[in-house]
Amino acid sequence: MDSDPVPSSSPAFGTPVHPFRKNKPNPLSTRTSILPILLPSSTLRPVAFRTFTRKHNLTISSAALQTLATFVGKNCGSGWREEGLAERVLDEVAKSWKKAGGGVIVEEGKGASLKAILQALEGNMSGGRVVLGRVPTADTSLTGIAGRNGKTMPSPSALQDEKEDEDMELLLHPRHWTRIVDAFDIPRLTYNADKRYFEIVKSEPSLFPSPARNITLFRDRYNIIYQRLLRNESFQTSLGLPTAPSSRQQCYRLTPIANLLGRNGTSHLLLGLLSVSPTGELTLSDLTGSIAVELSHAHLIPEDGAWFAPGMIVLVDGIYEEEENIKGSTLGGNSGIGGTIGGRFVGVSICGPPCERRDTSFGTSVREGGGEVSSSGGLGWVDFLGLGSERARGPRMRQVQARCLEHVRDGFEPPNRFKLAVMSEVNLDNMKVADALRRLFGIYNDLPPGERPMVFILIGNFVRQATVSGGGQAGSIEYKEYFDSLAGILSDFPSLLQRSTFVFVPGDNDPWSSAFSAGAASPVPRQAIPELFTSRIRRAFATANAESDHSQGAEPVGEAIWTSNPSRLTLFGPVHDIAIFRDDVSGRLRRCSLGVSQNAEHSGTAMDGDLESRLHPAPEGNGETRPANVKSHPASALRMARKLVKTILDQGTLSPFPLSLRPVLWDHASSLQLYPLPTGLILADAEAAPFCMTYEGCHVMNPGKLIPEINLPYMQWVEYDALKNRGRVREERY
Repeated sequence: MDSDPVPSSSPAFGTPVHPFRKNKPNPLSTRTSILPILLPSSTLRPVAFRTFTRKHNLTISSAALQTLATFVGKNCGSGWREEGLAERVLDEVAKSWKKAGGGVIVEEGKGASLKAILQALEGNMSGGRVVLGRVPTADTSLTGIAGRNGKTMPSPSALQDEKEDEDMELLLHPRHWTRIVDAFDIPRLTYNADKRYFEIVKSEPSLFPSPARNITLFRDRYNIIYQRLLRNESFQTSLGLPTAPSSRQQCYRLTPIANLLGRNGTSHLLLGLLSVSPTGELTLSDLTGSIAVELSHAHLIPEDGAWFAPGMIVLVDGIYEEEENIKGSTLGGNSGIGGTIGGRFVGVSICGPPCERRDTSFGTSVREGGGEVSSSGGLGWVDFLGLGSERARGPRMRQVQARCLEHVRDGFEPPNRFKLAVMSEVNLDNMKVADALRRLFGIYNDLPPGERPMVFILIGNFVRQATVSGGGQAGSIEYKEYFDSLAGILSDFPSLLQRSTFVFVPGDNDPWSSAFSAGAASPVPRQAIPELFTSRIRRAFATANAESDHSQGAEPVGEAIWTSNPSRLTLFGPVHDIAIFRDDVSGRLRRCSLGVSQNAEHSGTAMDGDLESRLHPAPEGNGETRPANVKSHPASALRMARKLVKTILDQGTLSPFPLSLRPVLWDHASSLQLYPLPTGLILADAEAAPFCMTYEGCHVMNPGKLIPEINLPYMQWVEYDALKNRGRVREERY
């Protein structure tokens, strides 16, 4: 009988109280069988190249290609090519690889597990095709689950999306997406010249690493600039059809130093590191060798536009001259000991390597214009700061930024809440600085809450003399008292403490490195100020936050952050990246720069003509430059600021000096890199005039001294708008 009898508990019928349930037969799901085949990796390579490289900008290794060939042959069978099954499967693998956070090279262990991706994908395949989102049973679906009352309940994925939207509503304040990255927390990356990719150093950092790390420091700097230079249009050979001579541009070629042997009297273009040999001669070195250079009559490109000093990587164009008399194996001879090439290289022109824009390094210039993602640069998947790569988190963070702006425009806060206030050389042992800080905080405290800066950056030196353990006016006890007095000033403005983030960056006179350097150049990066001296300020913030009510609003509580020198401030992940560095770079450049004649006559060489306009555009000053001395000419201060900005950004590092002049911790040298260029750079130089200018998309700011060394009661600092990527120098009387 097909129908169930009416249940009965009567003894006359002998039926049980609870009748047995009849299970209806469940028809087996039909599954298309696939006959596996042996698919060679060389046969699958064209399809993999078209899918991974051209469509997803990924590079697949040989081992991964063999794994994919085995997977496709097993699950797609003979129809992998005719029916297009392999291309669809590889497309899903590439998407899953990106979602899992894998790198630009598809290889087992490179940020994701290829085997885990294939194992998960195999369970969702039927008949050689990927069927994503299949329902496991007939009672559940991806769109909804039927409840007891007949209503459709949201699925777990829908509940998760709704929960994320609710969490996003609570995190729409920009300070939720503001991060301070310590220099010792930045990933330690090294550039692999063979793979043309950055790799993470797996060894543990140490203050006393092996001497090989010293060599790696300069090798990475050279390789990064070299690969950046080869992507420049002026160093790329045109492979298209021949064009008219008027529209044809000159292509420059680099010559390795080792290839100069036997080419006496010929003109070459060299890229190398300027250094001083043990014999006192100026030399140029690359990965193949070294040679003595003569730059006394070299022409600067651009003229008086940058500084050149030992420790910098430069382009030198000139003529190679062999030695007439062989010196033998003496020190500085041409015997080839230590890779030294005999003879000398007479420089005719010298310039720095051209800078590269941030979007070019990431390969995102085409995508922002509405087209496909360009693969030029190939560094969009590299996580330089440990907050996510540009291509993995950049689009998501831009959506969050757009939602924050919509949230702001709906009446919650004015859009100028995205501003930063930067002040440098805050000498707390100077009574004038205390009055200036009280006046500065009072100016912002009188503004409406939405118009105040969300971040205040206070940069050292916080004392005028080096802090040394001992008596006198520069002891550790006095140093703590200075910060206690600053805590008293901040306590008078609880509204600022409740709604802003205060960042403190140390200088060379701040502890503890100043205890043994006595104010001289200490190794960078350097640690933050110890908590021993900052307890009173933390207590002031805790007291102010306890008096405020943040339960109803989405704004986070105020906080004080002590970070390293240098450090990074990010807003919305990789969207806004601001580097912060305190060092008197301009003074060191003036002391160590080469005495090159600027009016020397030069003959026509490979670097003449339009090189200056093609490779070295001048930094764009927006009129925000203040001379350090009122008697100095503003044009002179602007020219010095442009030289400083161009020198630092072209070198791609915050410390382009020999280690004897500016010591660097070898294992943390990658934290000093300025490649790719940040969106903003706060270069706190007390010996230079305050300025704000943009060079190749990077906005560089120098707040100068908070209290200038003149007999006028006024203070100066910088206001920076993160959305517009523009800053301005402000001056007020106190």
